[in-house]
Amino acid sequence: MPLTHVVLTSGRSIELTHLRLFSTYGGLLEGYPHQALNDRLLKGLLSTAAAADPRTPAHLVPPPREHPDDGRDGRVGHFGPVEILPPVACTGLFESTPVNPDNDPVLHCSALTIVWFQATPQPPSVHDADRGLREVAWEVLAQDHEL
Repeated sequence: MPLTHVVLTSGRSIELTHLRLFSTYGGLLEGYPHQALNDRLLKGLLSTAAAADPRTPAHLVPPPREHPDDGRDGRVGHFGPVEILPPVACTGLFESTPVNPDNDPVLHCSALTIVWFQATPQPPSVHDADRGLREVAWEVLAQDHEL
């Protein structure tokens, strides 16, 4: 039973079957968010998502990166300027009908693990899913497999 449905901009309906939520900077003990830290975070989340289910491809929806004025009058810290990602990192396994029209939809489904970021811990839904999530190129990225 799916947790929720999301309708992609292509019109395809996908079902969220597994969801993991993380605080984006929950483990940051010192320092501040910056580009190199965020790049490592994104790489780690995508790597973990890919390893969780090797038969399902993993895709990262590029998150928005904010560069707020941190009140330091233009001075940049040791690691470069402050760069902030949305507060909630999400990893979800989505399933849908087969991509290959030759595959029987009773015996096959398509699947894709997606990593994305959002402002709240609420699961995405048909009407309020992140735009980047709704624009995923399912037919290109997802892979069919037997049920």
